[in-house]
Amino acid sequence: MPATLDSPAGTAAVALRGVGKVFGIGDTRVAALREVDLDLPYGELVLLVGPSGCGKTTLISVVAGLLDPSEGEIEVLGESLSRMRGGRKVRFRGERIGFVFQQYNLLPALTAAENAAVPLLIAGWNRRKAVARAADLLTEVGLADKLTAYPSQLSGGQQQRVAIARALVHEPKLLVCDEPTAALDAASGRTVMGLIRKVAVEPDRAVVVVTHDSRVYDFGDRIVSMADGRVEKVEVKPAG
Repeated sequence: MPATLDSPAGTAAVALRGVGKVFGIGDTRVAALREVDLDLPYGELVLLVGPSGCGKTTLISVVAGLLDPSEGEIEVLGESLSRMRGGRKVRFRGERIGFVFQQYNLLPALTAAENAAVPLLIAGWNRRKAVARAADLLTEVGLADKLTAYPSQLSGGQQQRVAIARALVHEPKLLVCDEPTAALDAASGRTVMGLIRKVAVEPDRAVVVVTHDSRVYDFGDRIVSMADGRVEKVEVKPAG
């Protein structure tokens, strides 16, 4: 059963209050986010949905610290992201947040296990131990027979599994996924969402997935609907 907003430590994993984001100035000014108030709980898979251009990717970008908000407060994993600057924010992202994108961004000269180990190698892990840890995760997502394969030897769905393993290898407390099924056919997309649900959802981790694909809505514990830069509705799946 998904954890509630009371776990762990009585706080939401992500809390946004009055968050806005503006791009451009003057006649080119565009408000991508408008006064967003939102709590994202630990222990759930949250789907962020809405039409193209409604602000979904901007929202997860400010949540993950890739963009600074123009206004408002963001607290992520108990820390004020709004007040974080420079190297501290970079370290926070690298240590505590995992990313899965529509474009897999695998390095063509590295094997599947080496690609999945990259976050650990950047963090200074011993190469052998890092690759071994990555291999364990790849086995968990069904790629035990592809550890030494290169990206060009993998299907789109297999490459996305490597990307999921890479995002989880350093055991982040927040996993952010931007359209992870968009480049996949329906069957592969549901397989990937099932894997995210199976291997990523933990009581002490928050998982946020941006998607246009209504066929995967049933994988979410809650669905956050956006329009015109605002959160319009939050639907919570009944427990059980």
